[in-house]
Amino acid sequence: MELQSQLLDNLPVFEVSELMKEVIAFFDQTTCSHVAITENNIFIGVLPENDLACFEAEKKIEEYLHNFEHFSVTNETSWLDVLEIFARNEANIMPVLDKDKHILGYYDLTDVVGVFIDTPFFTEPGGILVVEKGLKDYSMSEIGQIVETNNAKVLGAFITDNKNDVVQVTLKISSSSLNEVSQTFRRYNYNILFGNSDDQFLEDLKKRSAYLDKYLNV
Repeated sequence: MELQSQLLDNLPVFEVSELMKEVIAFFDQTTCSHVAITENNIFIGVLPENDLACFEAEKKIEEYLHNFEHFSVTNETSWLDVLEIFARNEANIMPVLDKDKHILGYYDLTDVVGVFIDTPFFTEPGGILVVEKGLKDYSMSEIGQIVETNNAKVLGAFITDNKNDVVQVTLKISSSSLNEVSQTFRRYNYNILFGNSDDQFLEDLKKRSAYLDKYLNV
């Protein structure tokens, strides 16, 4: 999945030698969570909007190095990794770098989530199953075989949890009748954590995830 078409090049990047008043004005005029900082046009970090109250307008940005956060992606980073970095840093804007750490632009979280929503995982009708099994015992090929032996297809699958040697996999399958598929998973010693229709899954997703609910307004 290509994200390059979502690259924004109309947001500012500040040099570390500039005054903080420019950064303050930027945050006052936008809802961006962060802004990128460079030194001699090389990316060195981002300043968070959450620290706005402690910024003094006439000081230089370099005096706030201790406030810097350090996250970014490249134009080759996969969309799923981009989403993970957004979530891990509670950001809604992401600097995009080339191999020399020059800033190409930004990704906006809403745009990236929009790309995710356009995948068959969300757009195709079907059902959602969340299954779990021991780390050493599960395999994606087995999961696919279980689904297909019940005359269904896997529309999407990803690991949503992995702890204490137990893997949790969320599946979207091309079948609204999940009972047969669930029973087969149980025969293969998978625990069924969730099984419901697509519409109910999306509703539960919005209710249970405050962070995604803020940006994933489907």
